[in-house]
Amino acid sequence: MALKLITNFQFMQHSSSHCFNSTSFALRPSNLKFSSSHFIPRAEMESTSSSQIPPPLPEKRVVVGCGAASVDFLATVASYPNPDDKIRSLSLNVEGGGNTGNALTGASRLGLTARIISKVANDTQGRGILKEFEADGVDTSHMVVSEGISPFTYIIVDNQMKTRTCIHTPGNPPMLPEELSQSSLFSALENANLVYFDGRLHDTALVVAEEASQRKIPILIDCERKREGLDELLNLATYVVCSEKFPRAWTSAPTLASALVSMLIRLPNLKFVITTMGDKGSLMLERSQNDASEIEETDVETLLESLQERVDSTATIPTCISSKSDLRISADGIGAISGRLLAGTAEKIPPPELIDTTGAGDAFIAAVLYALCADMPPEKMLPFASQVAAAGCRALGARSGLPWRKDPRLAPFWL
Repeated sequence: MALKLITNFQFMQHSSSHCFNSTSFALRPSNLKFSSSHFIPRAEMESTSSSQIPPPLPEKRVVVGCGAASVDFLATVASYPNPDDKIRSLSLNVEGGGNTGNALTGASRLGLTARIISKVANDTQGRGILKEFEADGVDTSHMVVSEGISPFTYIIVDNQMKTRTCIHTPGNPPMLPEELSQSSLFSALENANLVYFDGRLHDTALVVAEEASQRKIPILIDCERKREGLDELLNLATYVVCSEKFPRAWTSAPTLASALVSMLIRLPNLKFVITTMGDKGSLMLERSQNDASEIEETDVETLLESLQERVDSTATIPTCISSKSDLRISADGIGAISGRLLAGTAEKIPPPELIDTTGAGDAFIAAVLYALCADMPPEKMLPFASQVAAAGCRALGARSGLPWRKDPRLAPFWL
């Protein structure tokens, strides 16, 4: 399995094709599926009826992202192989990947003006990465291109268990802060309304974040796991979206809910933290603008239980349940913050429609970026982000299923 994928990667390196729709692979051509949505005219992708026309684009809609951009080689298999197995793939999809690349692609499709700061090599994969971004409307003028090897990831998609396993190879040579000129940095941040980081390229990311902070541009950090340099970025964060495991790993708190309280205590500039939990939905702790230190404290575990009791288990579409505002929310042995807790549910995707969860978190973040630019209230933002993420899970790869702004599935959120 891995040998076949490596052979195809090497073939692409020597191919004259500069995009990801090449069909000249030797591996079972009848079953190969290559990402081609970025070659479909935008007008065709956005076709919709007049009753589903979204509202005007947000006035403040420039978002800058700094982080990973790569190529994904996605092989679908009937079931995950045992050690030393030799199995056949059911399909192969090749498309752009990387957390920042995926999130900005999703944000651009939703209507934001997206600019990316990252690095690729001047090889077939690097040229394909750039071409795919440009086709999706992502500004690549601040990307660094050099000789070397572009980053890539092998992804095994297990049809039986509906899981994906990623094997990443970083680009070489890595990006250095001095490769991003001051003029390029200033140009990227000009008129920016939001800056997003996925925790990678940490030295360069810190330079960008410090400049954004000086300009008082809000910063959103994607915390997938603990990484080198992440703490310095978090100290500058305005918003955090993280994986289910991250809060407890970062704070050493005993539960997820108490860990969210700990994060807001330790990061006083943070306005909210959202943790995504796959098919279990999401949990958000939002800091209040009003000081509620004088009122009686509410235990965060008790508050979470009360929200979970209010969830309609029969609902198939994403929903959001919120506590009262301006509560004094406490965690035993940790402390208390003034704010509110919100629980978002995930869309219940019918099993035949669930294809691949690769990039679901990136799609969620794309929607959060849009929601922040559009001043969506959290009660609307969480279901919106869940809907966008669910759309992405209905296709193979992180980008193939990302919805466009006029996708009928998003119509309820434009009302």
